[in-house]
Amino acid sequence: MIGHIFTENDFVDYSVNTNVDNRSTTASSLALGIVRGHVGWRAVALGESMSHSLRLGVLTPSSNTALEPLTSTLAMAVPGCSAHFSRFKVTEIALSDSALGQFDDGKVLAAAELLADAKVDVITWSGTAAGWLGFDSDRRLVERIHERTGIPASTAVLALNELLALGGVKRLALVTPYTGDVQQRIIDNYQAVGVEIVAERHLGICVNHDFALVEPGELQRLMREVARAQPQAITTYCTNLRAAALAESVEAELGIPLLDTVSTAVWGAMRAAGADPAQVRGWGRLFSWR
Repeated sequence: MIGHIFTENDFVDYSVNTNVDNRSTTASSLALGIVRGHVGWRAVALGESMSHSLRLGVLTPSSNTALEPLTSTLAMAVPGCSAHFSRFKVTEIALSDSALGQFDDGKVLAAAELLADAKVDVITWSGTAAGWLGFDSDRRLVERIHERTGIPASTAVLALNELLALGGVKRLALVTPYTGDVQQRIIDNYQAVGVEIVAERHLGICVNHDFALVEPGELQRLMREVARAQPQAITTYCTNLRAAALAESVEAELGIPLLDTVSTAVWGAMRAAGADPAQVRGWGRLFSWR
């Protein structure tokens, strides 16, 4: 097979013998095999039309180090799909005026305008602030992004809420790194829309950068604990947790869907762009929900 490798700045031709030692190499496995850290290189076979590409624009908290590599890897599961990021300053998750002010629409919209320069097909806010600010904050943000850029918009939280409705989920377990007061605000907002948080665990951390330092094994332990309440789904409600890649193993062990918010952001972005999220495989049941 002959094709191109696209890097951050340029591309080079490559050729691959797809029948080496009687083993077939598919384009998708090749693409996954050449991931290099944050950049997320991918292979595109000759004949794959770049006019059919799907560019996901992702709004990212400045101190988040988990969602970019996870989102890039998720995007690579879809032929012709790539993820592009724009940051705005977020360093603390708390209910103080200064912490809440980090999510002022003006800052978010400025970051969205930069994504529009890349001619992305959709702009998604990959953050969970609507959980404590109220879901209407994300609805307003989506409208303002579309008004400002002319590009469809979505958010991780609105996508999660849509998935809850599609799955008929009324009993939800909540796992976060947040402090108790932030956690309670999230619980109250879901209670107000008819979703009961039947079990929750939180780690009492407020420094956004430090959320990504929580080990996946610790997250699995917390998920096992909340699973005892027999929820209809578990959500890891923070896009700076390394939880998305745990979905297949957690679901196999516990028999409960994992709705991680990095994954819900990608699911919602693909839907908003008119693409089928079911193209993403190996990242949990949610991508097949419709």
